[in-house]
Amino acid sequence: MAENFWHGETCEYCSGEIVEKRVTMHRKVKGNYVLLENVPAGVCTQCGTRYYSANVLKTIEENLSGRRHASREIVVPVYAWPG
Repeated sequence: MAENFWHGETCEYCSGEIVEKRVTMHRKVKGNYVLLENVPAGVCTQCGTRYYSANVLKTIEENLSGRRHASREIVVPVYAWPG
């Protein structure tokens, strides 16, 4: 089995251990929100800070720039804060 990309890395903020996980990201692009699911990331076990490798960031950019098609669309309810 290949070694984890984040093996031995520590968080720049709290020095916690970074482990590889799959995460969901949300971004606003041209006024619309998009979700990216199952994104590989290094995540700090203490503070939760996320780190992304260069190749993952490149793939995210390709997804968000429209070079790839969304796998599905969902409707998201929006609630206004009372007041």
